This record gives sequence, C-alpha cells and structure tokens, in this order.
Amino acid sequence: MSKINIFCFGFGQVAECFINKIIQEKKDFDLTVTSRQETHQVEFNNIKIKSYQFTDDKFDKSITKKLEEANYILISIPPIDSKDIVVSFLNSYQKKLINCKWITYLSATSVYGDHKGEWVNENSITKPSSPNGLSRLQAEKSWISFSNKKNYPLQIFRLAGIYSNEFNILKRLQTGKIQIVNKKNHFFSRIHVEDIANILYKSLDNFKNNEIYNICDDKPAPQSDVVAYGLKLLKLEQPNPVKLEEIKSEMLQNFYKDSKKVDNKKMKAFFKYNLKFPSYIEGLDYIFNNNI
Repeated sequence: MSKINIFCFGFGQVAECFINKIIQEKKDFDLTVTSRQETHQVEFNNIKIKSYQFTDDKFDKSITKKLEEANYILISIPPIDSKDIVVSFLNSYQKKLINCKWITYLSATSVYGDHKGEWVNENSITKPSSPNGLSRLQAEKSWISFSNKKNYPLQIFRLAGIYSNEFNILKRLQTGKIQIVNKKNHFFSRIHVEDIANILYKSLDNFKNNEIYNICDDKPAPQSDVVAYGLKLLKLEQPNPVKLEEIKSEMLQNFYKDSKKVDNKKMKAFFKYNLKFPSYIEGLDYIFNNNI
C-alpha cells in the first residue's frame, strides 16, 4: 500500500486506536484530525499532528484543503442535539472530495432498540427507543442520502458497547463507580476497541460501498454476568444490586431498556476477521493479566 491520507472528524479512543494500528503496521500516512478546541498542534505516539477546530458553528477553513487530499474519512463525532454536524457540513461543502476512497461513519447498535433479548442482524427492524438511538438512526439516513447524492463511497459501522484497556468494568469495580441491576433477559453486546481498529484497518483494502456492519464480539451477555466475572478476577465482593427505578442516570436507564443479541456474521465473513477478543472473558483476562 502506498502512502495514505486519513482525515478523522473527532479523535477519541476509536480513532486513536485505528491510527495506532496503522503505525504498528508501519504504513506511510498523513493524518488530519479535528477537535472542538481552537486549532493547535498535538503529539500522538511521538508524531506531531495538527488538530483543526471543528464545531457545529465554527471551523478552521484550512480543513477544506485537507479534505480534498484525504483518501479515508472517519467520522466518530456523535450527533449533537439530534443533528450530525459533519454530514451537515459536507452537504454544504462545494468542492469535490476527489481523492476519497471511503467514508466510514461510526454509528451504534442502539439503532435497533429493544428486541426482547432476541438476535438482530443488519436486516433487522430498527426501532430505537432512546434519544441516542433515534439520533444515530437519523444520522445514518443522512449519511446514506449524502453518499447517494454526491456519489461518495460509504460504509457504516454499528458499534456495540465499547470497552478498552483504559475504560472497562474492572476499573469501575475497583473504584466502586458502578450500579448493579439484576434484570432478567437483559442481553447486551460489546466490542474491544482494538477489534474495531483492526477491522477499520482491514477495510482500507477491503471495502464495499453502501454497506452496514455490526461491529461486536461473539458473546452477547447480561451485564450481571460481566460484573460477576470481573469480581471473580479481582476477588471482590458483589455490590448490593439496585432496582431499575432507583437509577437516576438517564443513560443507564436507557441501557437497561433495550435487550438484544447482536449478530456479527456479516462483519467476520466480509472482512475475513477473527476477533482478538471473541468475548468479554478474553478481553477482561487480557486486561487483568497485563495489569492494565
């Protein structure tokens, strides 16, 4: 692969891990990223990069030239007030993205809503019940419309609940910042951020236009099972469970409203990918055994 040019709208843990993967593979690349802050230089993995300001009402005009040069455009900025600010910006963008080989929009499995613990795949009905799921589904529709209208190559990744070496259930259990709710038939899918990065990397050479993929591991499981396994690793006593109606966090309430098992067969078949962490068990074992 020759030198590649990557533009990241947003530079959170997924984008960072993706770029780390490219560095590990010793690929030659140029990188442009955005943030809400005023344009500034940052150092990432011993590489100096420029982070350009991009918000819903203000952006550094220099990014227009960077977009023209970009081969791969990754969007990880979530909708703001139910509006996807990136697709709105690109819809008003007058110049052609002449070098663009793909646009990847990172969506979420919350678009499926509640399926009573049954399996869902990319063809399942989307019936989001949370504000996040509703805004994500609207964003997907906006991106598909944009892609069709402008004739740009697009793929959508519906990400399950992300955990990483830095942010995971073990850390939350150790700090006591967790509420346990024992709810019957509550299934939830997860994915380690390294697996997302690996699949993004594979998609640089293996891409099909206008496709949607569920990005999740092989083992949907109740949160109580994950907590129990984390407690076993840490040799901690289980905190007292709380009733769902006692939870004050709207985000946590929404989390327990939806129950579904997300199917990843399409992802694994198309990208010919074997998960590094097939389930939370391998993921938490790795984090625990490496004292992360």
